[in-house]
Amino acid sequence: MATDGENGAGVRSVLRALDLLALFDDRHQHRTIRELTEHSGLAKSTVLRLVGTLEQRGLLWSRPDGRIGVGPGLLRWAGLARTAWQVPDEVRQIMRELVAETAETANLYVRSDVARVCVAQEEGPQNLRHVLNVGDELPLWAGAAGRALLLGADDALLRRVAAASPQGARHAETLRARVAEVRRDGYAASHGERETGVSGVAAPVTAAGGRVTAAIALGGPTARFTPAAVTEFAAAVSRAAARISDIGLEPGTGGRP
Repeated sequence: MATDGENGAGVRSVLRALDLLALFDDRHQHRTIRELTEHSGLAKSTVLRLVGTLEQRGLLWSRPDGRIGVGPGLLRWAGLARTAWQVPDEVRQIMRELVAETAETANLYVRSDVARVCVAQEEGPQNLRHVLNVGDELPLWAGAAGRALLLGADDALLRRVAAASPQGARHAETLRARVAEVRRDGYAASHGERETGVSGVAAPVTAAGGRVTAAIALGGPTARFTPAAVTEFAAAVSRAAARISDIGLEPGTGGRP
């Protein structure tokens, strides 16, 4: 039987391995051992050990030139994720109609601990637009979708989200006030909180009992999110959120409620 100390060491190893995998993205598809060591802050010997283990499981792959990339073992996980997080056609149609009505990009987000993840997107038709990638992870402490997803959150979660923000623990009070506004108005609007020049309007998608399961959001250049436009966008995303809620969306279940 593993002792508490062994369990703690095992958890640390898992977290370190996941942190190494997180260093790979669209811009950094391959890394050297030196890069992994510098960016992870781990000892070179630890990085070598973790890379070796991840290679054995097919999660990393060493090229002949010594550079390291993601391994073929991730293909199975990627396929499973696509199946589990596939958004139902009815929801896609609602998102397309929302884009047609507002001419802005629509994104569907879910909460993942103290972050929000984009699980579906319908791009707006305008040349100047703010587009994320499906799967992108963004902080909960900023943005209209973050506020919508925090509706119903307890103080413990709000404190953890605040702690992850640049403002630190004191941001919790601001978050409480912003969540209260979502509860009062039924939607959230933000301007330049996460990225200067980008605005958003979002509404919570709920299940039985009012439990928040997702947030539907419009995002685009702040210049187009005038007070009058925000009023129109808020009504549109609120209607879309209500329709999606009626479908009974339960993200992560392959589109099935």
